[in-house]
Amino acid sequence: MHLSPAHDAHPRTPGEEQFALASELLALLGDRTRLVLLHALMDGEADVGSLTETCGAARPAVSQHLARLRLAGLVITRKEGRRVIYSLRDGHLRRVIDEALSLADHRLADRPAHD
Repeated sequence: MHLSPAHDAHPRTPGEEQFALASELLALLGDRTRLVLLHALMDGEADVGSLTETCGAARPAVSQHLARLRLAGLVITRKEGRRVIYSLRDGHLRRVIDEALSLADHRLADRPAHD
């Protein structure tokens, strides 16, 4: 497996605080359901109902995952009547998700074929 050079590499050596926060954020992204939810939000805003359909998890579980993502500052919300609409907070997260999924694509493509 080869990795392409990082075009937007971090400009300085991160300190302990950056490593700790990055580790927390990556742990949040390490959950399959949360990753599916965030990927769905890359297409635009959505409410809990449509996100529940997208990821196939139970509605209470989706709500809990969304609450964790909101508390971590990864998604933002707005009210539309009684509905809560979720969206990604910024483009940085979109790039992280894209890169993670691209890495997964490369890893899958590099697997030897099984007969």
